[in-house]
Amino acid sequence: MINWILLGLVFFAANLPWFSNKLFYLVPVQKHAKNSHKKNLGWCLLELIVLYFLVGAVALYAENATLGQVAHQDWEFYAVTGCLFLVFAFPGFVYRVLWK
Repeated sequence: MINWILLGLVFFAANLPWFSNKLFYLVPVQKHAKNSHKKNLGWCLLELIVLYFLVGAVALYAENATLGQVAHQDWEFYAVTGCLFLVFAFPGFVYRVLWK
């Protein structure tokens, strides 16, 4: 059950940057062009990276709390989970950037 909750949390967190014009839903982005308050793609990618590490910390805590131990991971694990996080972010990217 905890696996499905974590996957849902990852999917939700991966799509968060694409559905708001504020940075981390708190800080309004400065106006660069006339009548445009849209967030830059770079800010969305920065949010994705930060959210990847935040969700990773939650998953680390959940694994430690449920199993009592944390297995050592090499770089391959982080490469795969980073790519999976980007795949989960695809629906939000399509909504924000491509679907207009």
